[in-house]
Amino acid sequence: MSSPEDRCRLVLILPEGMEAAALKESLSAALKGGDVSSVILPQYALSDMDFQKLAADLVPLVQDAGAAALIAGDSRVAGRVKADGLHIAGSVADMAEAMERHSPKLIVGGGSAQERHTALELGELRPDYVFFGKLDGDIKPEAHPKNLALGEWWASMIEIPCVVMGGTDLSSALAAAETGAEFVALRQAIFSAPQGAAAAVTEVNALLDEKAPRFAD
Repeated sequence: MSSPEDRCRLVLILPEGMEAAALKESLSAALKGGDVSSVILPQYALSDMDFQKLAADLVPLVQDAGAAALIAGDSRVAGRVKADGLHIAGSVADMAEAMERHSPKLIVGGGSAQERHTALELGELRPDYVFFGKLDGDIKPEAHPKNLALGEWWASMIEIPCVVMGGTDLSSALAAAETGAEFVALRQAIFSAPQGAAAAVTEVNALLDEKAPRFAD
């Protein structure tokens, strides 16, 4: 088996609406299932206090597994729970402010680019990665065609890594990898998988090991 470093790697997005104990159990299982580069923790509808409590419980779990824990939400929470980075889902101005305040101390990436011009504006800020899609954008089995097209265009031109949001089917990870993107993000495909999160992560990694294109050095 080749090193995951030379092909598209998996980013996990925590789901909404799962009880904290069940979420911790599911995340722990997922992290034991195989290679995971990072985990994004969205705030969703949680209060700042509840989100901080959840993040404080989950961030060490992610870090102990060798993955990066990224907070999508309040930057103060990211600091208090000693997360590795911030995921910015807002505008180019939001990204600029986050880069100025938190980079390079924290990983800073994200974006809400739905077309090339905005993506290039984000790229000029030199974030650690650009994200194509929405954190809760896995509403169909396949990845959104627009996100795949943006990922392919970006990966062919720009050195900054990109993350393409996948769909609810595990096979959508391969479509994202075939764009040349460095990372594919999955949410429901992992955490709602009937075979369980650990088996789903194992399956995705096996698929990427077998069929994902390899990066040149």
